[in-house]
Amino acid sequence: MSETSTRVTDELFRYIAEHTTREDAFLADLKRAAAAEGIPSIWIAPEQASFMQILLRLAGARQVVEVGTLAGYSAISMARALPADGRVRTIEFDPKHAAFAEQWVARSDVAGRVEVHRGAGLDVLPAFAADSADAAFLDADKVNYPTYLEHCLRIVRSGGLIMADNALAFGQLLDPSYTDREVPAMRAFNDLMAKTTALQSVIVPLGDGLWVGVKR
Repeated sequence: MSETSTRVTDELFRYIAEHTTREDAFLADLKRAAAAEGIPSIWIAPEQASFMQILLRLAGARQVVEVGTLAGYSAISMARALPADGRVRTIEFDPKHAAFAEQWVARSDVAGRVEVHRGAGLDVLPAFAADSADAAFLDADKVNYPTYLEHCLRIVRSGGLIMADNALAFGQLLDPSYTDREVPAMRAFNDLMAKTTALQSVIVPLGDGLWVGVKR
C-alpha cells in the first residue's frame, strides 16, 4: 500500500485505453460520418464512454440528461447502459448537429432511448422537472457550466450522478500560455465543483478529464 499516487504518463494512459472495451463498428462509422459532415471531432474517448456506462449501471440509472449532443456519440453510449424503458434526454443548440444526431440515433440499437431536444441548454433545462433524472452529463459551452450545474442539481435526484467533461481543459489546465479560450471557464468550474457541498466529486483522468459527482 502507498499513500502516494502513480503518475499517469502518456504511456500508462495508452495502456489503460488499450485495455478498456473499445467502441464498436457503429460508433466508429458515426465518427467518420460526422467528420465528413464537418462536425468537430470532439466526442468523448471510448474508454471514457465505457467508464460512464459502468457508472450508470452501478447507479441503476433510467433517466439521463445530457447538455451538448454534438453527433450523438455520448448519448448513444449512455443509452446502451440503460434498461429498455430508460431515456437519455440530450440537448443540442446547433441544428446541423441535432439533425445528424437524430439520424444516427434512429439507426442505432437504442433508437427508442434517446430524445434530442433542440435549443440552448439554458432554455431547455428549466422545463425538466425536479428529481426527474438519475444522472446528468455536461459537455457543452464551458462558460455556462455553472448554470447547467445549478439546473442539474435540481433535476437529478439525491444519490444520482452529475458528470462533466473537459475537467483538464483540453490538456491546457495548468498551462500559463494556454491557447483555448475556454480554459479560464474550466478552471473556474473546477474550483466551483470542488467547493459544491451538494456533491461528493472527483476528477477522473480519462479522456480530457471527467468530473464525477454524487448528489448528497
